[in-house]
Amino acid sequence: MSSQEQAQTRQDIEARIVAKAWKDEAYKQELLTNPKTVTRQKFGVKFADDLNVSVREENSNSLYFVLPLCPQIEGQELSEEELNSVVGGYSTFIVGGSLGWKFLLM
Repeated sequence: MSSQEQAQTRQDIEARIVAKAWKDEAYKQELLTNPKTVTRQKFGVKFADDLNVSVREENSNSLYFVLPLCPQIEGQELSEEELNSVVGGYSTFIVGGSLGWKFLLM
């Protein structure tokens, strides 16, 4: 793995995983079955043995939200401004339809 690949963020890696899954059905099925091993083999991402990794596939009848760990600063709660900077400071409106879910970012 090159130093450029090692420096990638979680968002970069997730984008590569999704792109490959959309292009390769066998990879997607393997990823759904054993995400930790597949991610390590295909992208060189190593997870701690005690870390649980799961992958869910959305469809037109299901939508999943991920609630990340809430950052703590030595036991202090974050201000509204700090929380907005962590989550990007935008609102998401979700519209379900026959072609799947649509997201409108405001």
